[in-house]
Amino acid sequence: MEGITYLTQKEAQSLDEELMGPLGFSVDQLMELAGLSVASAAATEYPTSTHPRVLVVAGPGNNGGDGLVAARHLHHFGYQVTICYPKPTSKPLYDGLVTQCRSLGIPFMSAEELAAAPLSSKYDVVLDAMFGFSFQGAPRPPFDAIIEMLKPGAHPPPVVAVDIPSGWNVEAGDESGGGLRPDMLVSLTAPKLCAKQFAGSHHYLGGRFVPPQIKEKYKLNLPPYLGVSQCVRIGGSGRSPAAGPANVADMRLSYGSGGQSLDESDMAEAGPMQEFDAWFKLAASSGIQEPNAMSLATATVDGRPSVRYVLLKGYDERGFVWYTNYDSTKGKHLEENSVAGLAFWWEPLQRQVRVEGVVEKVPDEESDAYFYSRPRGHQIGALVSMQSTPLHRGRAELEERAARLERQYADESVPVPRPPHWGGFILRPLSVEFWQGRPSRLHDRLRYVRSSVDSNEWRLERLAP
Repeated sequence: MEGITYLTQKEAQSLDEELMGPLGFSVDQLMELAGLSVASAAATEYPTSTHPRVLVVAGPGNNGGDGLVAARHLHHFGYQVTICYPKPTSKPLYDGLVTQCRSLGIPFMSAEELAAAPLSSKYDVVLDAMFGFSFQGAPRPPFDAIIEMLKPGAHPPPVVAVDIPSGWNVEAGDESGGGLRPDMLVSLTAPKLCAKQFAGSHHYLGGRFVPPQIKEKYKLNLPPYLGVSQCVRIGGSGRSPAAGPANVADMRLSYGSGGQSLDESDMAEAGPMQEFDAWFKLAASSGIQEPNAMSLATATVDGRPSVRYVLLKGYDERGFVWYTNYDSTKGKHLEENSVAGLAFWWEPLQRQVRVEGVVEKVPDEESDAYFYSRPRGHQIGALVSMQSTPLHRGRAELEERAARLERQYADESVPVPRPPHWGGFILRPLSVEFWQGRPSRLHDRLRYVRSSVDSNEWRLERLAP
């Protein structure tokens, strides 16, 4: 992510002092937020389905405290967590963190026990929470030996470094050239200068607590956090080779742990659009990003399928509305074969809705009304893109056309005309299926069906999962 701010060691220490001084934060508050950020970031890239066994190596300072908090959250996320805490700090804060972890049944292991077998034989991920940005000098025993176990030559499982890869200089990075090479770095508050040397797969930022006066004083340029997320990806090369190929066959979740179910008697009185309205409003209020994203499946007249995501822009008793370029691939498919399907997937709710029906264009006045409700830049964008056609001169061709049209419509008192090739489609449903995840793959599937798009009589039926 370009333009992001990196902190020196002095700036990081000064920033922390201000947070815990005039700005009213306590060290345990910051530690809790930092540890939650680390756990959330690690779980994003290394899910329990592929990396269930996590080792947390905690040092004696605040970085180790962040690791202990992360261990607790990872346990609650469903991971099998083990902690190595060789030099525990005898202070009430740290004693409490240890007690919390032990009360959950999280096992603790000594450095000697850790060295008894290769880490990759027992763990799928290692959380490096040994040393933070206040550390100076060379690591002392037993941490020096643990760091050796985490270096590439020891073939460890993926290593997630908390704020600073242990053994690195906060500003100069890996001065020896033979230090840790973590697969993932979770910077806290803001990245430190050494993070510029990070060449691993995943770089995240955590610590969603920076107040405006801190941003202004330190001239922090930080990315926004999306929705309710505690972390945000800011860099990295992509997938980690150290993680090995993903075992896709073992990726599975157990649905319906809350006991939620669909019952015919609850849905019999409502029609499909009323039921969809209730489901959609729940999804929209649950913090899901773009709950109106839906996959649209179309096919040519001879049955060659195509699928893509579009955004739902309206629904009523007629059906489901979206807007697009009529000359696009989907537009041409629908011109020759008006039968299509939609699917919504709302993972946090373990719900999906599948719709099949017949598509037609919405009236021109509806397309006009929606077109002129869009930001002016989006209106010009509809003129710019000849959707789905090849750009023989690359992106420059698109940008030149955009610049030309922006100059043409620079006078905002002159309306941008809606292109004749741009407008809305409505899918009038023949079937609407409501799917709810349930334990042991015995999912609930209730489907409304009718004989034609002009019929008001819907039949509700249960489908086998």
